Amino acid sequence: MSNLDQIAKLAGFSKATVSRVLNNSPHVSQETRSKILKIMQELDYVPNRNAISLSKGQTLQIGIITSTINEIVLAFLNSFVEVAAQYEFQTIIYTSEEDKKKELLAFEDLKRKRVDALVIISCVNDTDLLSTYCKYGPIVSWQRMDHTDIRSVAMDQYEGYMLALKHLIQKGYTRIANAFGRPSSINTHSRQRAYAYIMEQHNLPVLQHWNNSSIYNIRDGEQVVRDLLQYRDEFPQAILCSNDYVAVGILCEARRQLLNVPEDLAIVGFDNTELAHTMGITTIQNPIAAQAQNAFYMLSPQLVGHQMELHTLQYSLIERSTT
Repeated sequence: MSNLDQIAKLAGFSKATVSRVLNNSPHVSQETRSKILKIMQELDYVPNRNAISLSKGQTLQIGIITSTINEIVLAFLNSFVEVAAQYEFQTIIYTSEEDKKKELLAFEDLKRKRVDALVIISCVNDTDLLSTYCKYGPIVSWQRMDHTDIRSVAMDQYEGYMLALKHLIQKGYTRIANAFGRPSSINTHSRQRAYAYIMEQHNLPVLQHWNNSSIYNIRDGEQVVRDLLQYRDEFPQAILCSNDYVAVGILCEARRQLLNVPEDLAIVGFDNTELAHTMGITTIQNPIAAQAQNAFYMLSPQLVGHQMELHTLQYSLIERSTT
């Protein structure tokens, strides 16, 4: 006699009713559910996840693809894992280290039905190639995409960068530098457009050495300050950063170089992490956790059978002591 048969016999219900309880079906009375669950507990019955997956036609697993895991990525991961778990979905994290072949393993798992859906945090393969996997299951991205077949929860960072630029100009800063992230990123291109627009609108100077790319972390931020100090006569008054960790590096190195912040150099981060709060860094509030929730909500029609309402999101400026 199988475990389900034994539970059904002791409870006095059909095997189908026991299965409905295991699958959290709403079509079971609370009294019946409680009785069956009590017997499961007495028998120390642990449901076989594979069996449940087969009965639902789902693996109940979602793949998350990222080139690396850092503090900002963790904020997205933690929020997504939490909301997925509320609907009994587990997550598998694929770290590619920007290796195209390793990255494609996740997409092959979607094709082979080892996962029900994919979430892209960052990817390096051509989006035309990745979009061919959409026929095997839903795919959503946090990285901004230039392909209509892959939906993205990313916000346009043009808006957030404009908030930072306008704040600096209102404060009287006119020589503004940038520490951009990945040069090929759509987010970087959006920030560059915002910068070019503002500087032109206000007839402000733009010098080539004020714009740095591929600046990602604290050490990179420290190096930016050392590089800028080579141009003492053309040193900027303010710098906008790709993220808060770059801003921390710039702040720490500026202090080592005996620069006063914000008098000699104003600093604006991006994301509003706990570290920005601790260090007193002016930054842009980026609602990362809510974007992660939206990623699950975008997948919800295929995963839970109905469309969940997306959060309406916007950036905001958090002013602290570095401006």
